[in-house]
Amino acid sequence: MNGTVQPTVAGRADAAAEFHAFFERHHAELARLARLLTGEAEGADDLAADALVALWRRWDRVRAADHPAAYARGVVANLARSHIRSAIRERRRITLFWAQCSDHAEAPDVPAVVDVQQALRTLPFRKRACVVLRHAFDLSERETALALGISVGTVKSQTSKGMAQLERLLGPRTTTELIGGRT
Repeated sequence: MNGTVQPTVAGRADAAAEFHAFFERHHAELARLARLLTGEAEGADDLAADALVALWRRWDRVRAADHPAAYARGVVANLARSHIRSAIRERRRITLFWAQCSDHAEAPDVPAVVDVQQALRTLPFRKRACVVLRHAFDLSERETALALGISVGTVKSQTSKGMAQLERLLGPRTTTELIGGRT
């Protein structure tokens, strides 16, 4: 042996029984705390369960603490804080995404959209990719070139030729409205 004390089977069984009793006594309280801290009833049990899993992994340290229930509440509070921060970051990402989107038409012109999709399929891949990345995804010429692994000059010429071909197929107004006004 390397000098560390290996827990006996009986010692592990005792620890498991002790943890089970702790779980039974405190799970509902920890779930309630999670619900009150996050304001979400749906995820409160999951958060409490995550806290209890973390406690089980450190059970020797938790059971040796002066106040194991207080330790458990601290773990729930830290997990709730992380959960809230994650939710805030996600909401910010969604808000930023929608703020960058242009106003959406209430009722899209479905036949025109279908026409544009069919017309796009007639373009060779590189022209189609340039037109879609530049106009539908609003990427710059440089970003498009990087995405496709081609030069900026190729992006310019392929986009111009692709848009001209679409305008011949659809007319300038439909192309500009449905794909974008950039040239």
